[in-house]
Amino acid sequence: MRQPDFGNLLKVLRREKPSRPTLFEFFLNDALYSKLSGLQPGEGKGFERLAKAFMAAGYDHVTVNPWAGFPANKVAHEKSISLNDGAVICDRKSFDAYKWPDVDLCDYSELERAKTYLPEGMKLIVCGPGGVLENMIKLVGYDSLCYLLADDPALVKAICDEVGSRLVRHYELAGKHEAVGAMISNDDWGFRTQPMISPDSLRELVVPWHKRIVAAIHACGKPAILHSCGNLGSLMDDVIDVIGFDAKHSFEDAIEPVEDAYERLHSRIAILGGIDLDFLCRQTPERVHERALGLLERSASRGAYALGSGNSIPDYVPLQNYFAMTSAALEGWD
Repeated sequence: MRQPDFGNLLKVLRREKPSRPTLFEFFLNDALYSKLSGLQPGEGKGFERLAKAFMAAGYDHVTVNPWAGFPANKVAHEKSISLNDGAVICDRKSFDAYKWPDVDLCDYSELERAKTYLPEGMKLIVCGPGGVLENMIKLVGYDSLCYLLADDPALVKAICDEVGSRLVRHYELAGKHEAVGAMISNDDWGFRTQPMISPDSLRELVVPWHKRIVAAIHACGKPAILHSCGNLGSLMDDVIDVIGFDAKHSFEDAIEPVEDAYERLHSRIAILGGIDLDFLCRQTPERVHERALGLLERSASRGAYALGSGNSIPDYVPLQNYFAMTSAALEGWD
């Protein structure tokens, strides 16, 4: 079993070369957590089950979220969910009636207790309960948000400000803890072909709050990672130069293969993961392993890359393909 060393991932996030191939994943799945950790759901202390699983798989980090986020109507779903379900705000009256959570009342003490069971060398990476745009869509619904952008832009801005200010506070509180090594602002901005709302609307509403989120993360001395799905081609200069993210995660071959994204962007921002999820599911273990090795060889002399999936490891990813990917990093430099 590989000994965790968060310093390697830290070098990647600084666009440096790590001392060995380094893995990154946003999250795995419940069955894999049990298989890797030997613990069932509810067993262990706090994030201990997740930490044991990530360590057993060869990671230097474990990703956690200590805050439940913004209450909305519960929607039963399995593999997917409508972007219009669960909305609780539709107009100014429902906005005024909504009970916004007080982030300072959230219990972040588990981030402190994690030091007692985190393996030596491993750090937590704290994510959010979704990001600025995701939570606006959660509270309003995607179709309704699009209409409100035209019909009542002042209300949209008010919702955005309520969400954004609380997310900033979340990262301020989480970043104080020694066990936290980096933080993720996770906010899906796009579909396969374009952003979910216009680039101008994103720049007006969402980008400024992400800039404050990154400033809060950096003020705690931590690197800031953007996890965002979709086609962000029109916004990458904002992500890098305006907001100041240190790393980008989530890539899809149909938008831009990670190999191309690495060549284009690695000198400006670290690239994390990128083995396309469809590829990871459909190809043979040999093809997955070959592609993973190719990415590590491509970045070996230049750094700024950690190996992983293009998004996450849901339970329909074949285990042999997942391990074919991770084993490429665990073999060391060839």
